[in-house]
Amino acid sequence: MGGAGEVTMIILKTERDLAAMRPACAIARAVLEAVAAFVRPDLTTQEVDEYAADCIKQHGARSAFLGYRKYPCHICISVNDEVVHGLAGPRRLRFGDIVSLDVGVYYRGFVGDNALTVAVGGCSVEAQRLMDVTESALTEGIAQARSGNRVTDVSRAIQTCVERNGYSVVREFVGHGVGRAVHEPPEVPNFVDARSSARLRAGMTLAIEPMVNLGGAAIKVLSDGWTAVTQDGSLSAHFEHTVLVTDGAPEILTCSDRAALRWKA
Repeated sequence: MGGAGEVTMIILKTERDLAAMRPACAIARAVLEAVAAFVRPDLTTQEVDEYAADCIKQHGARSAFLGYRKYPCHICISVNDEVVHGLAGPRRLRFGDIVSLDVGVYYRGFVGDNALTVAVGGCSVEAQRLMDVTESALTEGIAQARSGNRVTDVSRAIQTCVERNGYSVVREFVGHGVGRAVHEPPEVPNFVDARSSARLRAGMTLAIEPMVNLGGAAIKVLSDGWTAVTQDGSLSAHFEHTVLVTDGAPEILTCSDRAALRWKA
């Protein structure tokens, strides 16, 4: 869930913290993958949210989003031109839609936060390329999440990947630190912003999450007060991982492929 920090200082996680946070992140990934596999034409977004709620409960966790600043759903479900924070409801998914699913859970006092965008049954080549580029931008950003680098190195990698492919980076919502709270410092923009240039240190845990539009970068928030959509009606995609900064290669805490948890140092 993109947003601004709610605590005022960067918190470095201890090994004891990480022993609790890793399971939270594993649950968040398991729920996200289960919900992604569940998505199909003719389901309502309310049915998707209810399925996610059941998955979270089965893992003994709770939604990190439900009730956060009065957010009314268990996960964020954003369809087509919806960028982030889409609300569940009676809308039926159609073949060819793309759906961004953002799952955050609390477990043992820590948060795991991750997102991906999937096609409903299938999608256009244009939509698939947008999703592929957004996921690649996430990968390139994570590769820069190394002790000694700065947040701007992560931001630059994401922005460069997106813009060289002809797409736009959303600027109103950003990645962020994550741990005991959904949003912690530092902010992690998907574009270079000199105000977000904190030095990365081992023990920092970051939710890195490019939000990428097929058309222009401008967005607007609907009257529900939550759902952000592209101003020009173009498609948008969103991918996110929770990442641990270490003295070597970054560790993706929300990664189901254990072999891919770390980059080569």
